[in-house]
This record gives sequence, structure tokens and C-alpha cells, in this order.
Amino acid sequence: MGGLWRLGVVGFVVLTIFYICLSLYSRAKRRDKLEAEWDNEGMSGDRDAFIEQGLQDYDGSLRRKLIWGVYIIPVTIVIALIYFMNFH
Repeated sequence: MGGLWRLGVVGFVVLTIFYICLSLYSRAKRRDKLEAEWDNEGMSGDRDAFIEQGLQDYDGSLRRKLIWGVYIIPVTIVIALIYFMNFH
């Protein structure tokens, strides 16, 4: 039972680090795209407000929610492996 707890804690820490890195990377790429869109289209007005509005839209997007799969998919696979190796 101690091995399972250790696996859970280490797995949670590793997945959290991976989630944070992936989330920051995805947000940075979105910011880069918004900056490039501003520069290419020659928009007028407040550039920072445009980027912040785009990032707020990104925070509610499907892509942002799909990053939670970093937790869901590996945990589901480990649970399925444990179940099938012990009960089938």
C-alpha cells in the first residue's frame, strides 16, 4: 500500500510540473500569435488591451481546458493497468 501512495504523490508532482510548463508554453504561444496579428494587420488603438482581451478569451477556450488532460489521461491509464493486472 505504501508503494501506491508513493506512486500517487510522485505522479501528482510530476504531472503538476508538466501541467504548469505546458500551460505557460501554450499561453506564451497565444500571446505571440496575438502580437503577430496586431503587427501584421496594422491595427490602431491600445496594443496591450488587445493582447489582454485575447488572453482572456484564451482562458475560456477549449484548448485551455484540454490541457487538463495532462492529469486525466495518465491517471486513467494507470488505474486501468492496475485493475486489469490484478483482476483479469
